[in-house]
Amino acid sequence: MKTIKIFIPHLEQLGEELIECLIQTLQMSLISGIIAFFFGILLGVILIVTKKDGLFQNRIVYGVFDKAVDVLRSIPFIILMVLLIPVSRAIVGTGSGVQGAYVPLIIGTVPFFARQIESVLSDVDRGLVEASEAMGFSPIEIIVSVYLKESIPGIVRATMITFVSLIGITAIAGAIGAGGLGDFAIRYGYQMGYQDMIWVTILLILLIITVFQWVGNYLIKKTTH
Repeated sequence: MKTIKIFIPHLEQLGEELIECLIQTLQMSLISGIIAFFFGILLGVILIVTKKDGLFQNRIVYGVFDKAVDVLRSIPFIILMVLLIPVSRAIVGTGSGVQGAYVPLIIGTVPFFARQIESVLSDVDRGLVEASEAMGFSPIEIIVSVYLKESIPGIVRATMITFVSLIGITAIAGAIGAGGLGDFAIRYGYQMGYQDMIWVTILLILLIITVFQWVGNYLIKKTTH
């Protein structure tokens, strides 16, 4: 206990608030991440099936979604979050705090994840797709049974990369009023100069990422064949 007080002197005073901020970061990451996962998969599938030689080849649809992804990915998250405040208010009733961060976190994550999903799905052996078509599989069956099923390890890897990125942007969101560990580090680590709190925040973020990566690596081993 004495050792903790020496190296982390402000932990006893700020421990409860730190735990609250940790919960806020987990809440933002998990809720936004789960929603972004499904929208990202959907958008990635749309990109892969509407591109040239895709199951539903459509240059216009592909062009619209492709450009939308590029535009959204090019906007810095801190600017995107400010731009989407009216949208957040309309959808969740507030543009600040944890709830107000959901919309920009999702919209900021989906294009990044969708582009990775498009890349993963494009690596599926074209021969498998052609064989499935020859066997009479419907386009939906090919998407589910060939593209998605064969790409599970790649999808898990893309999810891990995206989650690490999401943790980073939750910290940015916290810096402009969304709460969480980012807000905690700014208020106490930067503004008040409590260096020990910065290091504790960093260790907690690394712990979250490490646990998620361990789970992801386990799933990759189980699904790789």
